[in-house]
Amino acid sequence: MSFNSYIFILLFLPLTIAGYHILNYAKKFQLAIFFLLVMSLWFYGYTNPYYLIFLGGSIIINFTFHLLFTGTSGKDYFSKPISRKVLLCISLIINLGILFYFKYYNFFVDNMNLFFQTNLSIRNLLIPLGISFITFQQIAFCIDSYRNEIYKLHFSHYALFISFFPHALSGPILMQEDFLPQLSQQNRKKIDWTNFSIGIYMFVMGLGKKVLIADLFGNAVNIGYANLSSLNSTSTLFITLAYTIQIYFDFSGYSDMAVGLAKLLNFDFPLNFNSPYKSITIIDFWERWHITLTRFLTKYLYIPLGGNRKGTRRTYINTLIVFLLSGLWHGASWAFILWGLLHGLFLVVTKAFKTIFDRIPKILNWMATFLFINITWILFRTESLGSTLLVIKAIAQNDWGKIDSGISDVFSSDFIRFIPEYIVPFMFLAIILLVVLTCNNVYESAVKAKYSFFTGALVITVLLLSLLSLSGMSTFLYMNF
Repeated sequence: MSFNSYIFILLFLPLTIAGYHILNYAKKFQLAIFFLLVMSLWFYGYTNPYYLIFLGGSIIINFTFHLLFTGTSGKDYFSKPISRKVLLCISLIINLGILFYFKYYNFFVDNMNLFFQTNLSIRNLLIPLGISFITFQQIAFCIDSYRNEIYKLHFSHYALFISFFPHALSGPILMQEDFLPQLSQQNRKKIDWTNFSIGIYMFVMGLGKKVLIADLFGNAVNIGYANLSSLNSTSTLFITLAYTIQIYFDFSGYSDMAVGLAKLLNFDFPLNFNSPYKSITIIDFWERWHITLTRFLTKYLYIPLGGNRKGTRRTYINTLIVFLLSGLWHGASWAFILWGLLHGLFLVVTKAFKTIFDRIPKILNWMATFLFINITWILFRTESLGSTLLVIKAIAQNDWGKIDSGISDVFSSDFIRFIPEYIVPFMFLAIILLVVLTCNNVYESAVKAKYSFFTGALVITVLLLSLLSLSGMSTFLYMNF
């Protein structure tokens, strides 16, 4: 099930909100949690019930590790340091093994066949939804259990923590301290109308980002990439910029909707997206884009590797390792690995020559950062090195002319017939980019908003326009990662 679908908005969400708050009002607190769990499982398994086998199995396995780590299973011999380390290694091997099998097995086989001239066969695997997010979250939970940072826990609480529908498919990546304590806080059992208002605002604005902006530019991007060999430099440059807009509004839209949905049920999620295109440097960018992924990699990979505690050279090596694995986490492709490597190298260069970068005017730093981000997003869209080179070659061929008619038709409207059609796509692009760079993001607006007739009218208008546009429903980009 997807957030941007009629069944979710008109059936699933009203039932979930009403059922959960009614049960809490009746003081059936544990039943309310169980109800949320059941609804989350319905949400996850709606597209394919077989996904529930993966989800249920991984939850049971990792909760068993939690019981062994905390001593609540009756196995006292796991209290010894060596035994605990062995158990932690087993839990990591199982979690990463499952992730490797579903997401990276065919990539591994393809490269084995290429480099060693073997003839291993690939498998037609059904990759479970959100497997990367779910796996990282359960790894964090097992490590926290190993460190004695989690105490006795109800199975239903853990199962809801992993499967909770607002974040299960594309984040944010929750740590146990982000969510589990909230399940026992009595003040969250009553409807908080401020949270409810913020939740509606953020969900609807996030939906509008996805349906009205990301999907619009995504249609142009799809047309362009489907006809890449026939595009001139103008059209190729436009679709690369359009993808920059698409992925921004697609992922920020999901993140806003996830936070909003949690607010509607009186839960708080960590911020995952904070106006990253306003970033002056690449360091700033990674403090704003996919914040919870950066937090996870910092806590569970960068710091255990030594962080910045073992000298400058080791710090840079650790940074490159983290970004290489970040690229691989996003997808089983050399393009994603190169994307991670490039981001890691740029971040290392920025840190190494910080005094020089600090003397450069902010506008030039921003331009360099934004240009770098645009170029590396090409790797995300093409997912192959060969196709990436074709895009760069098409831009560099210096064939500037009118934009492709198929692309410009995406933005055509009877209301703007007086504007030449080859200008309209760039006009849309410029307006959206201006909004991104100058306006508050949705979270800032939701917190600061004075809920008035104007705000209500805005929310209703965006919701209606979004509902009318759902016939061309598309999945969120990060569900592929």
